[in-house]
Amino acid sequence: QVQLVESGGGLVQAGGSLRLSCAASERTFFSIAAMGWYRQAPGKQREMVATITRSGGTKYAGSVKGRFTISRDTAKNTVSLQMNSLKSEDTAVYYCNGESLGRSAWGQGTQVTVSS
Repeated sequence: QVQLVESGGGLVQAGGSLRLSCAASERTFFSIAAMGWYRQAPGKQREMVATITRSGGTKYAGSVKGRFTISRDTAKNTVSLQMNSLKSEDTAVYYCNGESLGRSAWGQGTQVTVSS
């Protein structure tokens, strides 16, 4: 079973930056997987933040476009989310996701808290 492990969450002031990383345990899975970051704020449904295909195509939620950047490093089996100009409404638990040939994997989540 593929494991995804997130890191990099924390507390930051509004306007600041954080970088999240997600490491996949299986190289074969990661090399062909579409990867993504999702988030869930208290009392809200989980929502897509950003996704990246195996070839590097990206999509972003409108609320983060221009502020967040998703990237992947195939050599290290990692996907990252650079978050700039953070706002209080970005506060949530952020989850890494991978989808590959019918297999789906989720990380345990990492808390991001933005203080205003």
